[in-house]
Amino acid sequence: MMDIHQILKQLPHRYPILLVDRVLAIEDGQRIRALKNVTMNEPYFTGHFPHRPVMPGVLMIEAMAQTAALLSFAITGTTPDDKSVYYFAGIDAARFKRPVEPGDQLIMDVELMRAKAGIYKFKGVARVGDEVACEAEIMCTMRTVA
Repeated sequence: MMDIHQILKQLPHRYPILLVDRVLAIEDGQRIRALKNVTMNEPYFTGHFPHRPVMPGVLMIEAMAQTAALLSFAITGTTPDDKSVYYFAGIDAARFKRPVEPGDQLIMDVELMRAKAGIYKFKGVARVGDEVACEAEIMCTMRTVA
């Protein structure tokens, strides 16, 4: 389990792009479960959409990628520093099945599919309650920056 203070030590993201509020579980270095509380105060709701606020799908994918990054750091036992950045390397099979609205709690389950040559591939599923909101395969890699 990880609270917001521990997450802030691991991820470089800050408001309004930090999309993980709590890590609920990390299992066997293979799986992670995290949550994002979706509130009406999210800045994107003013334009997406004013008459019917819906969390953008790309931000659901980003929330799963941030969750995947936390799993990667747990697997490798590393903490990123100012000289490293965790990047997307690919997104496959993304599907959006349910709108996510203010008041929802988005639960992200991310599982490591494989790791090879510093590239990690994950399967992510984001749910609201028992309903799947979004799913995707996500590839990420850590790179050193100057």
